[in-house]
Amino acid sequence: MNRNSLLFGLTVFLTLTFWISIKFAIGNKPLSLRQLELKQTELNEQYISAKILAEKLDQVYTLFSENLALSVADSLAEDSSLPFLKSLTDMMTKNDIIIKQIRPRPREKVGNYYSSPYEMTVKCSFENLGKFLAEMEKSPRLIAINELSIKNGIERIKNRVEENELMKQEIDLHISTLTLIKSKVKNIS
Repeated sequence: MNRNSLLFGLTVFLTLTFWISIKFAIGNKPLSLRQLELKQTELNEQYISAKILAEKLDQVYTLFSENLALSVADSLAEDSSLPFLKSLTDMMTKNDIIIKQIRPRPREKVGNYYSSPYEMTVKCSFENLGKFLAEMEKSPRLIAINELSIKNGIERIKNRVEENELMKQEIDLHISTLTLIKSKVKNIS
């Protein structure tokens, strides 16, 4: 029994020595390390949020630079913008869309912006139309699709015999580019 008591006492002594050395030698370092890790995690989250905001603001800047006219006489606010028509026809060519007709219409003032409507007739498959609309949506220009009608009547099927001809649809598409006009600042005297 003496031997067991000695081992028990030695175990208790070593355990107390271990806990006392941790308390005084190491102290609150693990607690301060935990606090620093929490602070670092919080700062990393703030950094990631700031990075996301910076990227979004870059996209907002692009959106404004492509759609904000300085005055009504600016080229962006014209009835038919040649750069937009060129990018539109490039998107159509890229997506294998046959352009039958594009008719720019006179611009209209709607609220705080100008709308430049375009009426077009194209011929393409549904898949190519979807790709084109998705690419148009990604465009830096603000574009609204006002009307989309597909000429898919029964007489079309009766007149065409080849299946390849039936894959491509004739589509009337009415879109508008939206242009914001920079407002003039009023001086209050």
